[in-house]
Amino acid sequence: MVRAIAIGERHLILGFKGVGLDVVPVQDGAGLHKELMHLARDSDVGLVLVTESMANEAPQSLRDFREVSGAILTVIPTHEGSRHFGFEEMRKAMERSIGVDLLGKE
Repeated sequence: MVRAIAIGERHLILGFKGVGLDVVPVQDGAGLHKELMHLARDSDVGLVLVTESMANEAPQSLRDFREVSGAILTVIPTHEGSRHFGFEEMRKAMERSIGVDLLGKE
């Protein structure tokens, strides 16, 4: 069975447990990297949601995960306000894919 995981600060991800996602609380970028590499080896993981604040601490961890896992990883903003990290990731991916920056630089 495919699993969906929310990873980030405990107080920001606990609500996802109520809609059926597994939650993995981490406290810092090193913890995020460790947990993402653990999840990357699990073939049952199909979707990983990472809080924007935690992704901002360890952006290389997201790239490392994507290189070794077929699971979808996306960054989610929190009630603390968006830092546009997810948008910036999407803009760069689109530019790499099609060779044109359709979304424009901020």
